[in-house]
Amino acid sequence: MKRQAGVPFIFATILLDATGLGVIIPVLPDVLRRFSTDPTYVSEHFGWFIGAYAFMQFAASPVLGSLSDRFGRRPILLSSLLGAAVDYQFMAFAPTLPLLFVGRVISGLTGATLTVASSYMADISDHDSRAGNFAMIGAAWGLGFIFGPLLGGVLGTFGPRAPFVASAILNAANFLYGLLVLPESLPPSKRRQVKWKQLNPLASVLRILQPSDFVVFVWIYFLVFLAGQVHPVNWTLYTETKFHWTARQVGVSLSFVGLMMAIAQTQLTKRLVRKLGDRSALTLGLSVYAISFLLFSLASRGWMMYAIVVFFSLAGVTIPAIQSVIGRHTPPDRQGEVQGSLVSLASLASLLAPLVFTKLFVHFTRPDAAVYFPGAAYAGASLICVGALALRLATSALAGD
Repeated sequence: MKRQAGVPFIFATILLDATGLGVIIPVLPDVLRRFSTDPTYVSEHFGWFIGAYAFMQFAASPVLGSLSDRFGRRPILLSSLLGAAVDYQFMAFAPTLPLLFVGRVISGLTGATLTVASSYMADISDHDSRAGNFAMIGAAWGLGFIFGPLLGGVLGTFGPRAPFVASAILNAANFLYGLLVLPESLPPSKRRQVKWKQLNPLASVLRILQPSDFVVFVWIYFLVFLAGQVHPVNWTLYTETKFHWTARQVGVSLSFVGLMMAIAQTQLTKRLVRKLGDRSALTLGLSVYAISFLLFSLASRGWMMYAIVVFFSLAGVTIPAIQSVIGRHTPPDRQGEVQGSLVSLASLASLLAPLVFTKLFVHFTRPDAAVYFPGAAYAGASLICVGALALRLATSALAGD
């Protein structure tokens, strides 16, 4: 019963975390336009704003993961949620751009809940339920991107502070919910001592990249996350520039992305992984990623983005398949460390993504661009997925599967 009580909380935690992020994305360009109306300035600072959050996630994820291995998942999760609620309020009332960035940095530091939530889910999963439970995390993330962008688009009409206040309220509500219902998933007998050097994010990434049975899947995980960040980095800028969408239209479109991903995660992922196996499901997901991103880059009408998203949702099988493979090779007392390292690696990808995708977008949309191609960032994401797919197929050939 205790474990059953924890599952809905983890679902709600990821749901509200994604909702909080989704609330901000559609209105962020308008927030930045308070300080400058220059399109290049807005595009570049949009990327840096996302990158600042990712950098702090990179630094905080292995720390929170390792601390949860030592003290348990519950106190770390609750502390992170409370910190995030406070920091969103800070961002809501920041009067200058530097203070807005400071708030985002602090929010990233305290809001790395995905690490501990994934560790919690690994604690309560067995071989048969692992892929399905990780798919539930993906479904919660997708649902968050249904509600978040819609909420952000609506709240943005009340001013740039409203979405941040809403995110603070959501995190505070989840903290109170967890305080009342969340049981601990890691018993004292399975906890371990943590050395200070294990809290170094660079050391954490280097450890998980050392030779192992699953290191190739770690590299694929990194490439997939790098490519996947093209959406939060580029979707708003791309659709505003190419299709002249408003913040409300962007919010609705991102909600549709979340809806399709949630449907895929809840209805298809578990069945596909069970039918195909982790590795074949991963191959399918990577193929869909590569094709979808290329199609996004070439879309000539706004409605095409919606049609491509339907096909793109099949790629939702990718991350649960990778996590299932890695989770099977990780002992219980190191789930927090490994999941923290994975989130840290994903955050590193999120940090690099604005440097890659924003620069591609700005370069190919400048007035003096030799080739005008707003879809360049999506084309770049497609190439990254082709590289990940090639790595997966090479591994498959060597392993004989």
